[in-house]
Amino acid sequence: MIDTSLYSSHIPVMLEQCMALMDPQPGGSYADGTLGAGGHSEAILKASEPDGKLLAFDLDPTAIAIATERLKSYGDRVRIIHDSYVNLGNYTEENSLDGFIVDLGVSSMQLDRQERGFSFLQDGPLDMRFSPEQTLTAADIVNEWPEEDLAEILWKYGEERKSRQIAAMICAERKNTRINTTGQLEAVIRDAVGSGREKIHPATRSFQAIRIAVNGELDAVEAVLPAAVKSLKPGGRLLVISFHSLEDRIVKNFLKKESKDCLCPPEQLICTCGHKASLKELTRHPITADEDEIRCNTRSRSAKLRAAVKR
Repeated sequence: MIDTSLYSSHIPVMLEQCMALMDPQPGGSYADGTLGAGGHSEAILKASEPDGKLLAFDLDPTAIAIATERLKSYGDRVRIIHDSYVNLGNYTEENSLDGFIVDLGVSSMQLDRQERGFSFLQDGPLDMRFSPEQTLTAADIVNEWPEEDLAEILWKYGEERKSRQIAAMICAERKNTRINTTGQLEAVIRDAVGSGREKIHPATRSFQAIRIAVNGELDAVEAVLPAAVKSLKPGGRLLVISFHSLEDRIVKNFLKKESKDCLCPPEQLICTCGHKASLKELTRHPITADEDEIRCNTRSRSAKLRAAVKR
C-alpha cells in the first residue's frame, strides 16, 4: 500500500512558470527527467489531454511507486522508466519530443527519510544514493577516499572554504572508528568548522558535495543536455530547474553556447568552427520563485529555471 501522504503535501517548484514555458498541447510528446512525486508530470498530462504522451524517469524506486499510484488514471499516456535521465536517448528517437523538463533538486521524499542518509538534521546511515542499485555510498567516500580527494570534492562540489580542515578532521576521526552515520559526520564537520556566523549549518556544503560525488550529479547534467536537444523536435522546449550555482553554471553555459552560430574567438575574422545554433534561449536570465511561492514552499527559494526552444 502506497503512503499517498508522501506526495499529497509535495509542491512542484515553479509549476505555473514551467507550464507556461513548456506549453503542453494535445497530441504532444513530452519527457520528465526527474519524476519524483509526479507533480510536473501530472501537470503536463493534464495540459496535453486527451492524448498527449509522457515519458517519466527516476532512479528512486519509492518515487516510482508513489508517482505510479498518482498517475495511474492516465493509463498508457504515461510511461514510467526506472532509469537515469542520462539515458534519455535510449528511449526516444531523434526529433521526437515536444518538450523535456528536468528538476535537478533532491526531493523531500529523499531528504525527509532518515534511512536514506541525505540530511544531517536526523541521524541515519551515511548513504545518499538516489538508487539502491548504485554501489558507491557516502560512507565509502568518507571512510575510504584519500584526504586529498576528500578536500577536492568538498571544495569543488560544495565550494567549502574549509575543505582541507574538514578532510583532515574526517581522516583523523576515521582512524579511530568508522564514520557510518550522518550524525557522526555532522559532528566531525562541526568540530572542524567551528562556530561561525553563517546563516547556514556548517555541514550544509559538505553534505551537498558528498551527495553530488556519490550520484555523479554534475556529470549527469552535462550528459543530459545534449541528449535532450537531440531528442527534441524543432520548436520543442527544454526546461531545467537547478538548485545550486554549479548546476546552474553548466546549464547557463550550455544554453549560451548552443544559441550561437559561431564559437570562434572574437578576434578571429573568419569562422572556422562550423558551429550552428541548435537552440534559442527563452530565458536570458533565470526565472526564480516569487515571495508567495517561497512562503509556501521554502525549497523553491534557491531554484533557478532556464528554458530554450530548439531551432
